[in-house]
Amino acid sequence: MKEQNVRPVEIHYVKSGDYYLPDLELPKVDKPIGRYGRMWEKYLREHDTVTYNVMLLNGELFTHLADMDEQAHERMEQLIRQMKEAEGVTEEMKVRDQLAWVGAMNNIRARAEEVVLQELVYAQ
Repeated sequence: MKEQNVRPVEIHYVKSGDYYLPDLELPKVDKPIGRYGRMWEKYLREHDTVTYNVMLLNGELFTHLADMDEQAHERMEQLIRQMKEAEGVTEEMKVRDQLAWVGAMNNIRARAEEVVLQELVYAQ
Protein backbone atom coordinates (compact mmCIF):
# COMPACT_ATOMS: atom_id res chain seq x y z
CA MET A 1 0.00 0.00 0.00
CA LYS A 2 1.25 3.47 -0.87
CA GLU A 3 2.06 5.98 1.82
CA GLN A 4 0.02 9.13 1.44
CA ASN A 5 1.23 12.60 2.24
CA VAL A 6 -1.79 13.71 4.27
CA ARG A 7 -1.86 17.16 5.77
CA PRO A 8 -4.44 18.18 8.35
CA VAL A 9 -7.25 20.34 7.09
CA GLU A 10 -8.95 22.91 9.28
CA ILE A 11 -12.70 22.65 8.84
CA HIS A 12 -15.09 25.46 9.70
CA TYR A 13 -18.70 24.77 10.60
CA VAL A 14 -21.90 26.72 9.95
CA LYS A 15 -24.94 26.38 12.18
CA SER A 16 -28.06 25.41 10.28
CA GLY A 17 -31.03 25.10 12.61
CA ASP A 18 -29.96 22.77 15.41
CA TYR A 19 -27.06 21.28 13.42
CA TYR A 20 -23.52 22.30 12.61
CA LEU A 21 -22.61 21.52 9.00
CA PRO A 22 -19.09 21.63 7.56
CA ASP A 23 -18.47 24.71 5.44
CA LEU A 24 -16.69 23.00 2.54
CA GLU A 25 -15.82 24.53 -0.80
CA LEU A 26 -14.02 23.00 -3.76
CA PRO A 27 -11.16 25.01 -5.25
CA LYS A 28 -11.79 26.71 -8.58
CA VAL A 29 -10.10 25.07 -11.56
CA ASP A 30 -9.55 27.29 -14.58
CA LYS A 31 -8.38 24.53 -16.91
CA PRO A 32 -10.95 22.14 -18.37
CA ILE A 33 -10.83 18.45 -17.58
CA GLY A 34 -10.95 16.77 -20.96
CA ARG A 35 -11.26 13.23 -22.17
CA TYR A 36 -7.98 11.90 -20.79
CA GLY A 37 -8.53 13.61 -17.45
CA ARG A 38 -11.92 11.92 -17.12
CA MET A 39 -10.40 8.57 -18.09
CA TRP A 40 -7.71 9.04 -15.43
CA GLU A 41 -10.36 9.95 -12.85
CA LYS A 42 -12.30 6.77 -13.62
CA TYR A 43 -9.11 4.70 -13.37
CA LEU A 44 -8.22 6.24 -9.99
CA ARG A 45 -11.76 5.82 -8.67
CA GLU A 46 -11.84 2.13 -9.64
CA HIS A 47 -8.23 1.03 -9.01
CA ASP A 48 -6.63 3.41 -6.50
CA THR A 49 -9.46 4.60 -4.28
CA VAL A 50 -7.15 5.73 -1.48
CA THR A 51 -5.28 8.19 -3.71
CA TYR A 52 -8.54 9.29 -5.31
CA ASN A 53 -10.20 10.02 -1.97
CA VAL A 54 -7.15 11.74 -0.45
CA MET A 55 -6.80 14.03 -3.48
CA LEU A 56 -10.54 14.72 -3.51
CA LEU A 57 -10.63 15.60 0.18
CA ASN A 58 -7.51 17.78 -0.06
CA GLY A 59 -8.98 19.66 -3.03
CA GLU A 60 -6.17 18.58 -5.37
CA LEU A 61 -8.07 16.15 -7.59
CA PHE A 62 -9.46 18.51 -10.24
CA THR A 63 -6.18 20.35 -10.72
CA HIS A 64 -4.39 17.01 -11.04
CA LEU A 65 -6.93 15.77 -13.60
CA ALA A 66 -6.58 18.95 -15.67
CA ASP A 67 -2.77 18.60 -15.60
CA MET A 68 -3.01 14.94 -16.62
CA ASP A 69 -5.28 15.85 -19.53
CA GLU A 70 -2.86 18.54 -20.68
CA GLN A 71 0.10 16.14 -20.50
CA ALA A 72 -1.79 13.54 -22.52
CA HIS A 73 -2.66 16.05 -25.26
CA GLU A 74 0.94 17.27 -25.46
CA ARG A 75 2.19 13.69 -25.72
CA MET A 76 -0.39 12.94 -28.45
CA GLU A 77 0.77 15.92 -30.50
CA GLN A 78 4.41 14.92 -30.08
CA LEU A 79 3.79 11.30 -31.10
CA ILE A 80 1.69 12.27 -34.11
CA ARG A 81 4.38 14.68 -35.30
CA GLN A 82 7.11 12.02 -34.90
CA MET A 83 5.07 9.29 -36.61
CA LYS A 84 4.18 11.57 -39.54
CA GLU A 85 7.87 12.31 -40.10
CA ALA A 86 8.90 8.67 -39.78
CA GLU A 87 6.24 7.46 -42.22
CA GLY A 88 6.53 10.29 -44.73
CA VAL A 89 2.99 11.59 -44.30
CA THR A 90 3.22 15.16 -45.61
CA GLU A 91 1.05 18.00 -46.86
CA GLU A 92 2.17 17.08 -50.36
CA MET A 93 0.65 13.62 -49.85
CA LYS A 94 -2.54 15.30 -48.66
CA VAL A 95 -2.79 17.25 -51.93
CA ARG A 96 -1.75 14.33 -54.14
CA ASP A 97 -3.82 11.49 -52.60
CA GLN A 98 -6.27 12.74 -50.01
CA LEU A 99 -7.82 9.36 -49.25
CA ALA A 100 -4.43 7.75 -48.52
CA TRP A 101 -3.50 10.72 -46.35
CA VAL A 102 -6.70 10.43 -44.30
CA GLY A 103 -6.15 6.68 -43.83
CA ALA A 104 -2.54 7.21 -42.75
CA MET A 105 -3.48 10.00 -40.33
CA ASN A 106 -6.28 7.95 -38.77
CA ASN A 107 -3.86 5.06 -38.32
CA ILE A 108 -1.24 7.34 -36.76
CA ARG A 109 -3.76 8.97 -34.43
CA ALA A 110 -5.08 5.59 -33.24
CA ARG A 111 -1.58 4.28 -32.53
CA ALA A 112 -0.55 7.50 -30.77
CA GLU A 113 -3.66 7.38 -28.60
CA GLU A 114 -2.95 3.76 -27.65
CA VAL A 115 0.57 4.75 -26.56
CA VAL A 116 -0.75 7.68 -24.51
CA LEU A 117 -3.34 5.50 -22.80
CA GLN A 118 -0.71 2.91 -21.89
CA GLU A 119 1.93 5.45 -20.80
CA LEU A 120 -0.16 7.99 -18.92
CA VAL A 121 -3.67 6.83 -18.17
CA TYR A 122 -3.39 3.17 -17.28
CA ALA A 123 0.27 2.76 -16.29
CA GLN A 124 0.51 4.93 -13.21
